[in-house]
Amino acid sequence: MDAKEDNKQQQQEQPTRNTDVPMRTDSESSTDSTMRFVLPSLDGSPPKVVTMDEVAGMLKDLKNMELAHEIALNPEFKLQPYEPPLDSLEGRIKAMVHKAFWNLLREQLERDPPSYDQAIRLLGEIKEDFPQLLSPNNANALSRINATLDEALIRQQAEQGTLDFRSYANFVIQLLASMCAPARDETVAKLREIDDVIDTFRGILETMSLMKLDMANFMVSAARNDIAANSVEYEKRKFSTYLREFHGNVGFPATEDWLQRHRAGCSSNDDIIFNAFRQLLNYPADKEFPELLSIDKERFGGLSWRGQRLILCASLISIAQGVPVISQRRENRVKLAQQLDILVQDVKREDQLSAALDGCYEQIRAFINKALENEQLPPLSEPQQAQIQTQVQQLVNKTSPVRTLMANRLDGFVRVALRSNGNIPPPPAGFADFEEELVAFIASFRRLVGYNHAVFGEYFTQLLNGKQPAVDANNGGSSSTNSSNTAGNNSSSSNNNNNNSLAATAAGLAQTAKP
Repeated sequence: MDAKEDNKQQQQEQPTRNTDVPMRTDSESSTDSTMRFVLPSLDGSPPKVVTMDEVAGMLKDLKNMELAHEIALNPEFKLQPYEPPLDSLEGRIKAMVHKAFWNLLREQLERDPPSYDQAIRLLGEIKEDFPQLLSPNNANALSRINATLDEALIRQQAEQGTLDFRSYANFVIQLLASMCAPARDETVAKLREIDDVIDTFRGILETMSLMKLDMANFMVSAARNDIAANSVEYEKRKFSTYLREFHGNVGFPATEDWLQRHRAGCSSNDDIIFNAFRQLLNYPADKEFPELLSIDKERFGGLSWRGQRLILCASLISIAQGVPVISQRRENRVKLAQQLDILVQDVKREDQLSAALDGCYEQIRAFINKALENEQLPPLSEPQQAQIQTQVQQLVNKTSPVRTLMANRLDGFVRVALRSNGNIPPPPAGFADFEEELVAFIASFRRLVGYNHAVFGEYFTQLLNGKQPAVDANNGGSSSTNSSNTAGNNSSSSNNNNNNSLAATAAGLAQTAKP
C-alpha cells in the first residue's frame, strides 16, 4: 500500500487529529506553521479565528455552538483560511517578514561558499507542518519524514558541503504527491516544473497551506453526520443553561412580540408558530428581529431576498407572456426565464431593484423582437413596448398588481410546503419555469424552520400558553409553571386536537438539516 492509500485509510479510521501536538501561535518566518481558519459568528459579533487543533477539538467535543449550527444547517459549509487584510498592521508585518525571509534565504544560498542557516530553518518548519497533513496513526510516513528531515543530519551535510537543497525539495514534492487530494495533483505536479529552487520551496509552502485547508475540511466532513444528529440537543442544553443562569426578568420581548402578532385568526399554537416563521420571509423593517433567532438573522434575510427574486422572475415572465410568441412558445418562455433569472441574481437590496428591472425590460424587449423576427413577424409597436416597460417598472413597488399576485402565490406555496411532512408541492402558477430554484429555496427554508423549532419550539409554546419557563437542572430540559391557567388550558386543548402539529412536522423538517 503506498503512502496516499495508507493515509486515506487512516483518515477514515481517525477523523480527528491528535490535539496534543504543540503548535506555535503564528509564523516567525516563511511559513504559517499554525494555519488559522475563520469560524461563523453570532449576528453582529466579530468572526472567530482558530487553529486546526482548535477545530479538531471543537468537532470532537462539540464545543462551539456557531460551528455546530453552521454545519448542521449548511450542507455546503467549508472552513475558510484566515488572511489578515493587506492594509492592516498584521498584514503588513506578515508580508515584510515573509519577504525578508525569502530574500535572506536567496542571499545565503548565493554566497561562496553557501550558507544554509535559513535553509535548515525552512526544512525544519516544513517538517513541523507535516503532522497537520497526516493522521497521527500514519506512523510509517511520519517516521520517514522525521528521519529524512532530521535537523542534525541536514546540518552535518551542510558542514561537510554535501547538502543538496534541490534533493530535499524533490523529496517533499514526492511526499505531497502521495498524500494530497486528487484535486491537488495538478498543483503538485507543477512544482516539479519550477527551475529556481527558492521559487520551488515557495510553491511547496503554498501547496501545503492548501492541503492544510483540505485536511481541516475533511475533519468537518467526517464529523458532519454526528454533528447534524446531535446539534439540536446541544443547542437545547445551551439554551437551557442560559435560561437557568441569565434569564432573570429580562426575557425575550422581541421573540414574544413576534409570536403574539400572529395570534389573529389562528386556532392553535401550531398555526401561530407557522405563521410567525412565514413572516420571516418578509419581516417588517420597524420590528426588532426575534432574539432567539438572531444567529440566523442573516440566513433568514438571504432567504427573504431569494424569495423576492423568485417573485420578480415570475412577475416578469407573466408580463412577457402578454405577447403570443412567449406564451405560445414554451421554448422561448424557458429561455427568457433563464436570462431573467441571471439578471436578478445580484438584487439583494431595494436600492438595486430599479436598475435591475431596467435591464430586465431591455432583455424582454430584445428577446421578443428577436423571436418575432425569427418567425417573420413585425417587431413590437411603440405602444406595446411602452406598456411592457410600464408594467415592468411598476414591479419596483411591492404593491404592484402583478408582484402582489405572485407574492401571494409564493406565500401559499410556502404555507403548504411547511405543512407537508417531507414532500414538496408542485410549483404555483407562474413559477414553473423556475422550479429548480424554487425547490432549493423551500428546502433551505424548511430546514431552517425545522431546526429552530426543534431547538426553541417548546419555549415558543410556553410563551404562547402564558407560562413562565422553568428549567429542570437535572436533565437540562425545561418545565413550566402555569401563570395563566385559563389561557394555558384552552391553548393546550386546541393543540392536542391538531392532527397536523408543528412539532410532528418539524421533526421531519429537522431531518433535512442532515446533508
